[in-house]
Amino acid sequence: MENSKSIIQDSWNEWSDTWYVKYRTDEAISKIRNQPESVFHPVTYELIRKALPDLQGKRICVPSSGDNHAVFAFHLMGVQVTSVDISERQVENASAIARKQRWEIEFECDDTMKLSKVKSNDYDFVYTSNGVHVWINDLEAMYAQIYRILKSGGSYIMFDIHPFMRPFGMRTEGNLKVIKPYDATGPFGDIPTYKWRMQDILNAALSSGLTIRHLEEMYAENGSFWVDESSDVADTRSKEELDALCDWNINPLAAIPQWLSFHAVKK
Repeated sequence: MENSKSIIQDSWNEWSDTWYVKYRTDEAISKIRNQPESVFHPVTYELIRKALPDLQGKRICVPSSGDNHAVFAFHLMGVQVTSVDISERQVENASAIARKQRWEIEFECDDTMKLSKVKSNDYDFVYTSNGVHVWINDLEAMYAQIYRILKSGGSYIMFDIHPFMRPFGMRTEGNLKVIKPYDATGPFGDIPTYKWRMQDILNAALSSGLTIRHLEEMYAENGSFWVDESSDVADTRSKEELDALCDWNINPLAAIPQWLSFHAVKK
């Protein structure tokens, strides 16, 4: 497992300074400054607002913070944020943006399955965003740490690719094609990833002691969902062509939900 962690860490350190740079452009940061809520899927944002009607002064932890867009958005909403990521370069690049913008945000380089640098019973809210679960080889360990750092009565909200998408990949042309069984969870590839099922995620959350209050299954907001953002090859399809992919008559994958969110609490 330590070797797996090292591979993931090294990969994200490399990606942070290559194709991931586009998430840190002045244009990307300006959009967050002007519309912090745009970082979140509207349904997920509604879950957040219901869980924490008054965000001012709340303490929030964002494990596996990645591009840190959610971290920046929460800060702009008046929240005290701790950003945690396993990649030193992701943390360094995000903290450089925070210094440039004069944002007071706490950054830690740490494993989401350990959160050894994060205090217990210290946070009103924990949020994990798209792309977290696929890098976690021990879901129960991750959710145990989320439970530990939450205050009593604190909330957790997740937003990620719906597990029903995992067997099919992202091929949008022609008929649906299964690339792996639903119960084939991983690890996959030279850089180990995990394709967790709905039951894996929900059971891990429940086993930690969290109580699930509400669950939402959502569809892509627009055609940009179907673009491979890690590719070096530009997608030449027009906005109209991409948005047409949200029509299941054109793209059968659009018939199943693309996103999953749920709200859970620590009693």
